[in-house]
Amino acid sequence: MGKKHTDAERWKTIVRSFANVSVAVLADLVADEFVFGEIARVSREAPVLILKHRERTVVPGGGGNAVMNLASMGVKVLPAGVVGDDEAGELLLAKFREAKVPTRDIVRLKGHITTTKTRILAGMSHTSRQQVVRIDREPETIAEGHPVVAKLARIAREHAAGSHALLVSDYGYGAATPQLLRAIKSKGWKNGKPITLDSRYRMLEYSDATAATPNEPEVEEALQIKIGSNNQRLFSAGEQLLQRMRLESLVITRGRDGMVAFEKNNAPLMIPIFGSDQVVDVTGAGDTVIATFTAALAAGAGTADAARLANFAGGIVVMKRGTATVSSAELLAAIERFALAKSQ
Repeated sequence: MGKKHTDAERWKTIVRSFANVSVAVLADLVADEFVFGEIARVSREAPVLILKHRERTVVPGGGGNAVMNLASMGVKVLPAGVVGDDEAGELLLAKFREAKVPTRDIVRLKGHITTTKTRILAGMSHTSRQQVVRIDREPETIAEGHPVVAKLARIAREHAAGSHALLVSDYGYGAATPQLLRAIKSKGWKNGKPITLDSRYRMLEYSDATAATPNEPEVEEALQIKIGSNNQRLFSAGEQLLQRMRLESLVITRGRDGMVAFEKNNAPLMIPIFGSDQVVDVTGAGDTVIATFTAALAAGAGTADAARLANFAGGIVVMKRGTATVSSAELLAAIERFALAKSQ
């Protein structure tokens, strides 16, 4: 019981120190739009539901969700990214301002479409809402030679120089790329300052980060393997990524199977899921995980403690609907529940 108590107190100390931490974020920013309609009837024109529009919300998604999670946990966050000169872009900036996140270095690019993922949800007035379709509006990927790329590199470099860590959230839209990270590091980088990476489609093209937090399907796609329930294959995949990407640490999230943390010269750490495995919504859970993991590393935590805290955060956020965030108070409460359960 003493060790569990010591672990819990150490984790709480890390969380409480988030208020003294600053994290620079280079990110593809996405507008997550949720449109809810109450089921009225089946259409006579086609076998589809007719929904009466009830409400619409737009919140930061993609790398923007990582930004919002950092802010919710009390971290000072400095984002660099691109939005369009459209309604979705303005709504994203408004949400950032509400969360006291500075927006001066988020570029509004004329003629650019803000990446928007619209989820249509249906339900009755007293039933849960069910997602029935998603519509994605995506701009052309920002070209490597576009003037905004050099501007983003300069902004992110300036932010990172005065921060405790840099988080790179690459959803493939051109505002966070391997080339940009290399440009940031080419001007010198303080040894020991962590760079964390979440890259949806091209993690193997990065070799300049400290840590990465892919989910299992992303690992399988990158390495062209199938892991399934084979732990040896999982461990081998983690070791491959550590070596090929020259990482110091790696966290692979596995849904209801929790996560596994890898670190140089240490055995893999299997971490069971926190809370119920009957999740409500996994939307944006990976953004919450990398935000928490980064904040903990920036606060001086080791890989194991950072992964434990990220696991708590992931377990909390998947019980919320839509693109959601986790607060430091929720993390502290989760640690307390964990410690209490282990002491009984």
